[in-house]
Amino acid sequence: MTSGISSLANTAATKTSSTGTSAQEIAGNFTQFLTLLTTQLKNQNPLDPMDTNQFTQQLVQFAGVEQQLKTNDRLDNILTSSKAASSATATSYIGKSITADGSAADLTSGGSANWNLNASRAASKAVVSILDSKSNVVGTQTIALTAGSQTFTWNGRTASGISAPAGTYTIKVAAQDATGASVTVDTSTSGTVDEVDLSGSTPVLLIGKQRVPLSSVQTVGLSTTAG
Repeated sequence: MTSGISSLANTAATKTSSTGTSAQEIAGNFTQFLTLLTTQLKNQNPLDPMDTNQFTQQLVQFAGVEQQLKTNDRLDNILTSSKAASSATATSYIGKSITADGSAADLTSGGSANWNLNASRAASKAVVSILDSKSNVVGTQTIALTAGSQTFTWNGRTASGISAPAGTYTIKVAAQDATGASVTVDTSTSGTVDEVDLSGSTPVLLIGKQRVPLSSVQTVGLSTTAG
């Protein structure tokens, strides 16, 4: 009988760590455990009673299993509530103009692509490279940068002078000051949020085809696009 009780206790502990475990299974095992324990106590040999330390330890083990199940349920509820709140926050960005940390920007057919450059200090020489989706350099331009935030606009033309196809392009900036020392330049992009992708574990904002993680948003404002 004691071995049967031990087996139930061990089974409950093992099932708790399995992904398919249900609270109903543990509750059923616990009820069976108590039934076996009560039966054994009623029918034990008075001259050779069962080891109280053993079944006390098993009771503690079952209590731990029950507490773990409750903790897991509460964590699941917290995660569900957190995801719902995050999704609600993300959808409020639709139609808003945002600035997000990042180096990618969309080029529309026959249009231009814009980036915000923030130089830590003035740079007398900054080589700006534009890369396509395959990380190929399609154009370069050498400019000077002032300290602080400024806008860089690419007209969509490649180094050979032809118009680049519409799509998402990435910018890289290598800047130096008058002494030849490197200057740090942070890049960000702006645009109006068209929709929100909620299919993943975290919401992603979409500006055209450009995907912007919610965590990379720096500023939010009213869209300047005419209705």
